[in-house]
Amino acid sequence: MRPSSLRRGFTLLRPGFTLVELLVVIAIIGVLVALLLPAVQSAREASRRIQCSNNLKQLGLAMHNFHDVENRLPYNTQFQGGWDWAYQQNQRSWSCLARILPYIEQSVLKDQLQILNTTNAATDTAGKTLGQNLPILNTLVKAFFCPSDTALQTKADSIRANLQGVTITLSNYKGVNGSNWCWGSFVNNGPASTLIISGVSDCDGLQRGNGLFFRLDFMKKQRLANITDGTSNTFMLGEDVPSISAHCTWPYANGVGGTTAVPPNWNKKTNGQLYDPYNDWPDLYSFRSRHPSGVQFAYADGSVRFNQNAIAAQVYRNLSTTEGGETSQEP
Repeated sequence: MRPSSLRRGFTLLRPGFTLVELLVVIAIIGVLVALLLPAVQSAREASRRIQCSNNLKQLGLAMHNFHDVENRLPYNTQFQGGWDWAYQQNQRSWSCLARILPYIEQSVLKDQLQILNTTNAATDTAGKTLGQNLPILNTLVKAFFCPSDTALQTKADSIRANLQGVTITLSNYKGVNGSNWCWGSFVNNGPASTLIISGVSDCDGLQRGNGLFFRLDFMKKQRLANITDGTSNTFMLGEDVPSISAHCTWPYANGVGGTTAVPPNWNKKTNGQLYDPYNDWPDLYSFRSRHPSGVQFAYADGSVRFNQNAIAAQVYRNLSTTEGGETSQEP
């Protein structure tokens, strides 16, 4: 018998992985995943931040288009006789963001809401009230949401300031009131607003801010030509997080403003405790984002730039005023 015939009934076995070798391979894979995951997450956040920047860019351009047609920037008409739904449902406290709907491809929605650009004063009775529009106040407008935040998934809630109990849509973007502020931990007189209202103090950035947008800015008729500090040095719109601040909803005038008296991304008390979204509003009526290390702003010239949390407080405040005469520039 030939030797080869002896081997015909046998199968040659190749050695497999030992348990130790298998564990080593699994450990190496785990290390590689741990190394790659942050890079993947960073790439995803970079993509989301670019989309957020694009949103702000489009909103800024919409502000400019409104200005071209109306010869003024969009404005807020806040009725201040009461701060709950019982009062506000009968008012036309529409925001500057609501007025740019036609310029972000939402003409049909603005027509349904009947928000008229002739609503210039508290005595004007043109257009629908908030209450008359209750069935559509929860309408999602994607352009008002930052993809880095969860607000886009939430879409609407019933815990917005002054409107508790009513389901209303949210927003990650809001207008810049300026730097003057009378309340909370960051009181700042700032340059006085050129709008004079009897009985309203210079630090009252809610009613007469030294920035582009505030509750009663309809009285000032803001124009780009009035920005003597330079449109490239002046904030127009910034970011906020609705789960932290109760003042984040695009239809309502008191839901689209923020002050730079409070530092960017100021979210906790000095002892580390979280602020109450309602009672601690003076320290939350400001700007923040889910982007690491800073907040994005649309400037009055139409550009969008990222501002670091570490920006000097005075520089940050100076960038929000329109006629302050400051010379500070971004680092």
